[in-house]
Amino acid sequence: MRHRRRTGNEIKAALRDLRIQLALLNHQVGGSLALKDVDLDCLDVLARTGPLTPSALSRQAGLHPATLTGILDRLERAGWIARDRTGADRRSVTIRVLPDRGMEVFRLYQPMMGAMDDVLTDYTDAELDLIATFLRRSAEACQRVLGRAVQE
Repeated sequence: MRHRRRTGNEIKAALRDLRIQLALLNHQVGGSLALKDVDLDCLDVLARTGPLTPSALSRQAGLHPATLTGILDRLERAGWIARDRTGADRRSVTIRVLPDRGMEVFRLYQPMMGAMDDVLTDYTDAELDLIATFLRRSAEACQRVLGRAVQE
């Protein structure tokens, strides 16, 4: 029992350390591109999901719609995103990352992706499956906590 608790605490501490390192990396990348961390978050959501409506992006990024409007204005002015009108309803908008600009972000994260590839080579397929499951379940636990926090 004591070993399990100690190991659990080590895992939680390692996750906090990783969060700090990733925040520093994001800050460095954002500084290189003149983007705020929240801008990078929105671009990441759009890059992973594809085009979204502002309300869907707001939910996925965990941002208030009014806050998102300012972020989208800034990203559009800087040439990172396009707002496409959809269908006959001119009020309906879909947001997408402009492909050339998305590659700029990818290029700056590439050294970290390569370093992670090096780390992953030390693990078996079964271990990688376990790690992927752990990280997915950890993200889901955070989403549940955030969902409760919003409702309370």
